[in-house]
Amino acid sequence: MVEQHRKTEPTSERGETPAERLDRNWIELLQELRVTQTGIQILSGFLMTLPFQSRFGELEPTLVAVFLAAVASGTLATALIIAPAAAHRLLFRRHAKDQLVASGDLLAKAGLASLAATVVLVVTLIFGFVAGLPNGLLAGGVCLVGFALLWLVVPAVLARSRRTAEYR
Repeated sequence: MVEQHRKTEPTSERGETPAERLDRNWIELLQELRVTQTGIQILSGFLMTLPFQSRFGELEPTLVAVFLAAVASGTLATALIIAPAAAHRLLFRRHAKDQLVASGDLLAKAGLASLAATVVLVVTLIFGFVAGLPNGLLAGGVCLVGFALLWLVVPAVLARSRRTAEYR
Protein backbone atom coordinates (compact mmCIF):
# COMPACT_ATOMS: atom_id res chain seq x y z
CA MET A 1 0.00 0.00 0.00
CA VAL A 2 1.34 3.41 -0.98
CA GLU A 3 1.74 5.89 1.88
CA GLN A 4 -0.91 8.55 1.51
CA HIS A 5 1.20 11.40 2.91
CA ARG A 6 3.65 11.18 0.02
CA LYS A 7 2.60 13.54 -2.73
CA THR A 8 5.45 12.70 -5.08
CA GLU A 9 7.74 9.78 -5.60
CA PRO A 10 11.23 9.86 -4.11
CA THR A 11 13.61 11.75 -6.34
CA SER A 12 16.82 12.17 -4.37
CA GLU A 13 19.74 9.80 -4.05
CA ARG A 14 18.54 9.16 -0.49
CA GLY A 15 15.15 8.04 -1.75
CA GLU A 16 13.31 10.90 -0.09
CA THR A 17 10.58 13.10 -1.45
CA PRO A 18 11.11 16.85 -1.68
CA ALA A 19 9.01 17.28 1.48
CA GLU A 20 11.08 14.68 3.33
CA ARG A 21 14.29 16.40 2.19
CA LEU A 22 12.99 19.74 3.49
CA ASP A 23 12.08 18.14 6.81
CA ARG A 24 15.55 16.59 7.11
CA ASN A 25 17.25 19.86 6.18
CA TRP A 26 15.15 21.75 8.73
CA ILE A 27 15.98 19.25 11.49
CA GLU A 28 19.69 19.40 10.67
CA LEU A 29 19.60 23.20 10.70
CA LEU A 30 17.86 23.24 14.10
CA GLN A 31 20.46 20.87 15.54
CA GLU A 32 23.26 23.18 14.36
CA LEU A 33 21.48 26.21 15.78
CA ARG A 34 21.01 24.53 19.17
CA VAL A 35 24.75 24.11 19.54
CA THR A 36 25.46 27.67 18.42
CA GLN A 37 22.65 29.21 20.45
CA THR A 38 23.99 27.95 23.76
CA GLY A 39 27.46 29.28 23.08
CA ILE A 40 26.37 32.74 21.98
CA GLN A 41 23.97 33.10 24.90
CA ILE A 42 26.70 32.24 27.42
CA LEU A 43 29.12 34.63 25.71
CA SER A 44 26.54 37.42 25.60
CA GLY A 45 25.68 36.87 29.25
CA PHE A 46 29.36 37.16 30.13
CA LEU A 47 29.62 40.42 28.21
CA MET A 48 26.58 41.89 29.92
CA THR A 49 28.14 41.40 33.35
CA LEU A 50 31.41 43.17 32.55
CA PRO A 51 30.29 46.79 33.07
CA PHE A 52 29.30 45.89 36.63
CA GLN A 53 32.79 44.67 37.52
CA SER A 54 34.95 46.97 39.60
CA ARG A 55 37.84 47.11 37.12
CA PHE A 56 35.66 47.94 34.10
CA GLY A 57 36.39 51.63 34.64
CA GLU A 58 40.07 50.93 34.00
CA LEU A 59 39.43 50.08 30.33
CA GLU A 60 41.03 52.52 27.96
CA PRO A 61 38.61 54.17 25.50
CA THR A 62 39.65 51.92 22.60
CA LEU A 63 38.86 48.82 24.63
CA VAL A 64 35.51 50.31 25.69
CA ALA A 65 34.72 50.66 21.99
CA VAL A 66 35.80 47.04 21.42
CA PHE A 67 33.56 45.99 24.32
CA LEU A 68 30.55 47.86 22.90
CA ALA A 69 31.16 46.36 19.46
CA ALA A 70 31.32 42.90 21.05
CA VAL A 71 28.01 43.49 22.87
CA ALA A 72 26.38 44.71 19.65
CA SER A 73 27.78 41.78 17.66
CA GLY A 74 26.75 39.28 20.33
CA THR A 75 23.24 40.70 20.44
CA LEU A 76 23.00 40.51 16.66
CA ALA A 77 24.31 36.92 16.67
CA THR A 78 21.71 35.96 19.28
CA ALA A 79 18.92 37.50 17.22
CA LEU A 80 20.09 35.85 14.00
CA ILE A 81 20.56 32.42 15.55
CA ILE A 82 17.14 32.45 17.24
CA ALA A 83 15.29 33.99 14.26
CA PRO A 84 14.67 30.68 12.41
CA ALA A 85 12.85 29.25 15.43
CA ALA A 86 10.74 32.40 15.72
CA ALA A 87 9.95 32.31 12.02
CA HIS A 88 8.97 28.65 12.30
CA ARG A 89 6.59 29.45 15.13
CA LEU A 90 4.95 32.25 13.12
CA LEU A 91 4.71 30.16 9.96
CA PHE A 92 3.77 26.85 11.61
CA ARG A 93 1.26 24.86 9.55
CA ARG A 94 1.32 27.34 6.68
CA HIS A 95 3.19 25.04 4.28
CA ALA A 96 6.21 27.33 4.14
CA LYS A 97 8.94 24.81 4.99
CA ASP A 98 10.88 25.61 1.81
CA GLN A 99 11.02 29.31 2.72
CA LEU A 100 11.90 28.43 6.33
CA VAL A 101 14.81 26.23 5.25
CA ALA A 102 16.12 28.81 2.77
CA SER A 103 15.81 31.78 5.13
CA GLY A 104 17.04 29.72 8.09
CA ASP A 105 20.17 28.85 6.14
CA LEU A 106 20.90 32.51 5.44
CA LEU A 107 20.14 33.56 9.02
CA ALA A 108 22.36 30.80 10.39
CA LYS A 109 25.26 31.84 8.16
CA ALA A 110 24.87 35.49 9.18
CA GLY A 111 24.58 34.40 12.82
CA LEU A 112 27.79 32.38 12.58
CA ALA A 113 29.60 35.34 11.03
CA SER A 114 28.36 37.56 13.85
CA LEU A 115 29.36 34.93 16.41
CA ALA A 116 32.87 34.81 14.95
CA ALA A 117 33.07 38.61 15.10
CA THR A 118 31.93 38.53 18.72
CA VAL A 119 34.56 35.98 19.70
CA VAL A 120 37.28 37.94 17.89
CA LEU A 121 36.21 41.12 19.69
CA VAL A 122 36.09 39.39 23.08
CA VAL A 123 39.57 37.93 22.55
CA THR A 124 40.80 41.39 21.55
CA LEU A 125 39.18 42.88 24.65
CA ILE A 126 40.59 40.34 27.09
CA PHE A 127 44.11 40.28 25.67
CA GLY A 128 44.03 44.07 25.31
CA PHE A 129 43.08 44.53 28.95
CA VAL A 130 45.49 41.96 30.33
CA ALA A 131 48.48 42.35 28.00
CA GLY A 132 47.99 45.77 26.39
CA LEU A 133 46.17 46.96 23.28
CA PRO A 134 48.83 45.91 20.72
CA ASN A 135 48.77 42.35 22.07
CA GLY A 136 44.98 42.43 22.09
CA LEU A 137 44.89 43.45 18.44
CA LEU A 138 47.40 40.71 17.59
CA ALA A 139 45.38 38.08 19.47
CA GLY A 140 42.18 39.23 17.79
CA GLY A 141 43.87 39.04 14.40
CA VAL A 142 45.12 35.52 15.07
CA CYS A 143 41.62 34.54 16.19
CA LEU A 144 40.12 36.05 13.03
CA VAL A 145 42.56 34.08 10.86
CA GLY A 146 41.71 30.92 12.81
CA PHE A 147 37.98 31.39 12.18
CA ALA A 148 38.58 32.14 8.50
CA LEU A 149 40.67 29.00 8.09
CA LEU A 150 38.36 26.68 10.02
CA TRP A 151 34.98 28.06 8.96
CA LEU A 152 35.72 29.12 5.36
CA VAL A 153 38.91 27.65 3.92
CA VAL A 154 38.61 24.09 5.27
CA PRO A 155 34.97 23.66 4.12
CA ALA A 156 35.87 25.13 0.71
CA VAL A 157 38.77 22.70 0.34
CA LEU A 158 36.54 19.79 1.39
CA ALA A 159 33.85 20.84 -1.09
CA ARG A 160 36.41 21.16 -3.88
CA SER A 161 37.95 17.74 -3.11
CA ARG A 162 34.46 16.20 -3.11
CA ARG A 163 33.67 17.73 -6.51
CA THR A 164 37.01 16.50 -7.84
CA ALA A 165 36.32 12.98 -6.54
CA GLU A 166 32.89 12.96 -8.20
CA TYR A 167 34.45 13.59 -11.61
CA ARG A 168 36.89 10.66 -11.34
